[in-house]
Amino acid sequence: MAQTSTPLFNTFSRAPLRFERGEGPWLITESGERYLDFAGGVAVTSCGHSHPHLVEALKSQAEKVWHLSNLYEIPGQERLAARLVEATFADKVFFTNSGAEALECAIKTARRYHYSKGHPEKFHIITFEGAFHGRTIATIAAGGQEKYLEGFGPKAAGFDQVPFGDLDALKAAITDATAALLIEPIQGEGGIRTVPNEFLRELRTICDEKGLLLILDEVQSGVGRTGKFFAHEWAGVTPDIMAVAKGIGGGFPFGACLATEEAASGMTAGVHGTTYGGNPLAMAVGNAVLDIVLGDGFLQNVRDVALVMRQGLAGLKDRFPGVIAEIRGEGLMMGIKAALPSAELLQAMRQEQILGVPAGDNVIRLLPPLTLTAEEAREGLKRIEQAAEAVTAKAAPQAAQA
Repeated sequence: MAQTSTPLFNTFSRAPLRFERGEGPWLITESGERYLDFAGGVAVTSCGHSHPHLVEALKSQAEKVWHLSNLYEIPGQERLAARLVEATFADKVFFTNSGAEALECAIKTARRYHYSKGHPEKFHIITFEGAFHGRTIATIAAGGQEKYLEGFGPKAAGFDQVPFGDLDALKAAITDATAALLIEPIQGEGGIRTVPNEFLRELRTICDEKGLLLILDEVQSGVGRTGKFFAHEWAGVTPDIMAVAKGIGGGFPFGACLATEEAASGMTAGVHGTTYGGNPLAMAVGNAVLDIVLGDGFLQNVRDVALVMRQGLAGLKDRFPGVIAEIRGEGLMMGIKAALPSAELLQAMRQEQILGVPAGDNVIRLLPPLTLTAEEAREGLKRIEQAAEAVTAKAAPQAAQA
């Protein structure tokens, strides 16, 4: 439908594709065309489409009870929270409906911590240029990108932004009003920009020395996406608070805010809440996702398949320097920085029936399911190669005319 005729808000520029069903890493259109899904719903379908274990978990729970609200104890919440605590740094978990809500909870948890310690003035949070933390009024302020802030009134107070990777600027920005640092271990929307491990370790040290909280946004990089359960594990650091979503639901919408006992100490009864967060359907699916992701050998397989992808993409970069400028990322969170407008390469990929995700810095994100096999990875690489060949062939006559 044309934008002028749709009853939907005109807030999305959608590709003219209509998918009817999915199987593993494949999406099938209404007309039966099969696309290799290396977009993954923007890193959401961590276990692929229609994974039988997730389907059975959802169907089984749907026959019991869908919604209770947090007026009552929900056994699935207790089980999932206990498993997350066992597998991470955290002592406490708050379940949400989305990544943006998980970040909102993280921000409130950090501010409330200092308030409860007698320092209400400490509510500022330092973030980094290129960040994306969600679309709420607070999270667009945290992200700081003008294109998301424009037209929504004054920027929410309490967010101070510094250049990506600039340690001196960070130290200079810390004041008596600073409560926390907030960072994505890998910037997804910002163009698959990986924060160096040493920089993350420096942030942990600064927080310890200054009495600040370290908040990690692992909405996109978490739940096995980089080959570790969470990306910060590569640096050997632990945060005080962490926002999680996307892959943890395998396609069912929910998120979580994880925190240490100390960081969560200000979040007492009545100070925060949610109607749908932690509902029985979401908890059933989340537990099913953890069955898979925390299963024996799963994360090692992610790393093995990621190596196949990394080596193949490096080869394509060497062969097509006029198309591919740089390969970025960790595990199965990869980015192709294009040497020409990335939209041209993305369109060519769609012609070869492989899907990617646009990002900042002229990058195309590759976020396939974590259940991807080496054979499926090679099929994806072949299609990207064909797309690069098509773009190169199209560019040759234009260059000759110039």
